[in-house]
Amino acid sequence: MKFHYPNGKRYTETKSSSNKPKVKQVSYSNRGMTLEEDINETNQYYLVHKTAVIHKKPTPVQIVDVHYPTRSAAVIKEAYFKQPSTTDYNGVYKSRYIDFEAKETKNKTSFPLQNFHEHQITHMESVHMQDGITFVLLRFSLTEEVFLLPFQALKIFWERMINGGRKSIKKEEIEEKGYKIPLGLHPRVDYLKIVHQLYF
Repeated sequence: MKFHYPNGKRYTETKSSSNKPKVKQVSYSNRGMTLEEDINETNQYYLVHKTAVIHKKPTPVQIVDVHYPTRSAAVIKEAYFKQPSTTDYNGVYKSRYIDFEAKETKNKTSFPLQNFHEHQITHMESVHMQDGITFVLLRFSLTEEVFLLPFQALKIFWERMINGGRKSIKKEEIEEKGYKIPLGLHPRVDYLKIVHQLYF
């Protein structure tokens, strides 16, 4: 199956010539998890323990080529990943709407603002104006540090860039305006603990 990303690059799904399953190398310091995997695991913990209902929004796909080998079956042969129009996650916590984006970087001293898109900033501002809770989770992957940065702070840095300033947020600024989330086991990234302290 062929997938086309918004940048025009194409990904083709291929079958391995070997029947041996590939063994993924796992670091036991972070269990080989990406920020997205950590958040998904955390959200599952919240759901099971009836703390909150928060889900990752599916990436929209535009199907362009479908084959019908039989009348009752369809096989997608080619599709495009469309650019998401909003943020990664949304849901409900204690009767409040929550909407946030999750990003990570390998940079040690700053977080590039190019990781965000203007439509995401616009969406978060709309949520903020409706008294929803909106923020970003930022991960420095080399040090495994995760921060919650409220939208109000992100907007300041975004507007600074728009007005000709820095195209990144210094780590010191994130430490000043954001909140570090200690990594745990269950849940892995307990961001709702910070949310509760800030908004309730």
